[in-house]
Amino acid sequence: MTTIKNMKPLTAAELFDLLKKELATYIDAKIDSGLTVEYAHVQDIINISFPEIIDGVAFTLTVTDEEVAIEKSKEEFNYDLTLLETHLTSFLKEKCE
Repeated sequence: MTTIKNMKPLTAAELFDLLKKELATYIDAKIDSGLTVEYAHVQDIINISFPEIIDGVAFTLTVTDEEVAIEKSKEEFNYDLTLLETHLTSFLKEKCE
């Protein structure tokens, strides 16, 4: 699990809106992928999925006033999520710290 300080601070709802508006474009600019990104938000939890490459949730974000915790799925996939995790972490650091 990776944690990022939530210095702004952003609520889960505010971060969810930012993710929906900007994350897919951010990742596409980094890896020229055109990936579809799907999101689900309930209270302080945000799930992020990449349905074109994996089935199920890739990352779960838990948002508090102090931090955003990123947890990578424990499921086994045929795709290595490390690159996506790196770019997700960079995006969150830009928006939260």
